[in-house]
Amino acid sequence: MNPIAKYLNNLFAKKRILGDDTRLEGLVKADDLLADLVNQQKIPGLSVTVLEEGKTIFQKGYGHADLEAKTRIIPEETVFRVASVSKPIAATALAHMVVEGIIDLDASFRTYVPYYPKKKYDFTIRQLASHTAGIRSYRGTEYGLNRPYSIKEGIDLFKNDPLLFEPGTGYHYNSYDWVLISLAMQEASGIPFVEYVHEKVLEPLGMDHTFAPTAKKGSDTWPGAHRLATSYSRNRLGFREAIPVNNHYKLAGGGYLSTSGDIAKLGQAYLEGKILDKKTLQPFLTSQNINGTPTYYGLGWQVSEDTKGRSYYGHVGNGVGGYSNFFVYPNEQMVVAILINCTDPKVQDVLDTTVNLLMTSKKPSF
Repeated sequence: MNPIAKYLNNLFAKKRILGDDTRLEGLVKADDLLADLVNQQKIPGLSVTVLEEGKTIFQKGYGHADLEAKTRIIPEETVFRVASVSKPIAATALAHMVVEGIIDLDASFRTYVPYYPKKKYDFTIRQLASHTAGIRSYRGTEYGLNRPYSIKEGIDLFKNDPLLFEPGTGYHYNSYDWVLISLAMQEASGIPFVEYVHEKVLEPLGMDHTFAPTAKKGSDTWPGAHRLATSYSRNRLGFREAIPVNNHYKLAGGGYLSTSGDIAKLGQAYLEGKILDKKTLQPFLTSQNINGTPTYYGLGWQVSEDTKGRSYYGHVGNGVGGYSNFFVYPNEQMVVAILINCTDPKVQDVLDTTVNLLMTSKKPSF
């Protein structure tokens, strides 16, 4: 069948299914776009979960969790590296510590980690969480380290470097800010960061498919049997398994493993007010400003508007073997979580179009 005939045949088939009901049209178009990413070999696999008013209106897996074994993706079960979507998870735990009086956002970082080398300028927990502290980002091979560092050991990578600017005068996004925050949380509470997050965030929200990688070299492992997607990178010859990395030390900034369903649960908990009170969360979900200019970043959360002017908070993540989109739309009461098992697949434009289609779709009537 020639391409035009195939297109018309598919179009008329969809017309027979949908009739004149345009409520599902956006979902169908979004489904086509995501399927095409796999069909055109732009990504190995993808999982998407979309909630509206707490109900799942779209959830599907595309492509493969493992190309060689041809293992399909199951949205409720397949676990991905979520990269910087880890930051909202960590920020949620930090908010709990603020309420409990364990952490003061405006206290000096060295209040909790006095052994950290003193810099020309002091900086606070709030400045770290908003990426305005002046901490540098990855250099060279640091992005893909495969060393079994603890959180405390991980700061040796950058602790002796000078600040990029006087804290509060600039914005520089990086994951090392959250390495420092997670260390401060451990030191202040006396509880390992992993355990605190599990107790205060993952367990209460039923995020039972969200895990921290162990400190064992080169492993994304945890107790229990769960479906971990193989992590890939892409070049002109196709997909290959991503280099082995160990993200344990930078768990708060980009190390968690999860499903699209679990990430959507986190967003829904915010919409339903299950995460503390609005006053506590307000600074986390409000863009910071530098000299009157918004950074479009709160405390661990990107805070902005999409191309259609709809307000959202969430995060985009990119790490070795994983790419993620997580958006919470409070006015529309919708949550979108998309996870891909590939390093920077360069498909954000397609994902943006897909999210817009999902946002303009209405809830199915069946």
